[in-house]
Amino acid sequence: MTGGETPARWRPHSPARYHLAEGARWHEGRLLHVDLLRGDLFRSDVRSASRPDHVLSLGVPLGAVAPVAAGADDWIVAAGDGIALVAAGRLTWLDRPERGTGRAMRMNDGACDPSGRFWAGSMEVRAEAGAGSLYRTGPDGVVERVLDGLTVPNGPAFSLDGRSMYLADSAHGTITRHAVATATGRLLGAEPFAALAAHEGRPDGMTVDDDGNLWVALWGSGRVRCYSPGGDVVRDLAVPTLHPSSVAFGHGVMAVTTARHRLEHPDGLAGAILLRPTAVSAPPAAPFGPISVAQRTPQAGTETPR
Repeated sequence: MTGGETPARWRPHSPARYHLAEGARWHEGRLLHVDLLRGDLFRSDVRSASRPDHVLSLGVPLGAVAPVAAGADDWIVAAGDGIALVAAGRLTWLDRPERGTGRAMRMNDGACDPSGRFWAGSMEVRAEAGAGSLYRTGPDGVVERVLDGLTVPNGPAFSLDGRSMYLADSAHGTITRHAVATATGRLLGAEPFAALAAHEGRPDGMTVDDDGNLWVALWGSGRVRCYSPGGDVVRDLAVPTLHPSSVAFGHGVMAVTTARHRLEHPDGLAGAILLRPTAVSAPPAAPFGPISVAQRTPQAGTETPR
């Protein structure tokens, strides 16, 4: 394991600060991230110090997005109490499985696997134990619950061949590795991958690099950790603010989203998008699809994002 790298190598991408920046993904050479509780999606050119472009404002919490393979600037989103498509400025719900549950539920993190399925977790807003689930949305737009009993699911992140899915439950400090049938998306089994003590932070957003290593933002500890596929810690980097929330790689930099959320006295870098030079690379965000809004009859209506 290598450690002790100085936080001084990090720099904020721009003066912008976010309440709960999450969901860092690389797409078409630019960095995507959400401001989760405010329901906003942003896109950044990390080669420029200009403020990120504001892409979407949904008016409900926005946990994660993935690009849609069938259309330019179309997205599948884990938002509010369900999964939706955003195309041509219109939001179409595919399903709202957490609606009417009697709990205050919202969607959290999510990502596509290499086969084009979108996976996203849900949680109770006060992190009620076991209230959350993991949902899989196939390229046909059908949403299925595949795991329940989760508390604060984060990730998932997928191995390069799509045969393994890493899923964190932040509330419990655990990361589990699930075997995936790539042809169907069915989960075949699970094994513990990592368990973190409270002082190490809580595993939040994750990504797999081009060498198959898993990078994890450790909320509450100001660190980003890299695990080998065998579960060994191979790098452990300090981040100069307490709440790193996700990590992505592109254009020779590591990008880490951070948050001011639940900090009574946030420091000057809390909520910044932080960049650091790196030789590590990773695949861009896997797209969802192919699907178009015209191919599916909406289950719960079409809306215009605010």
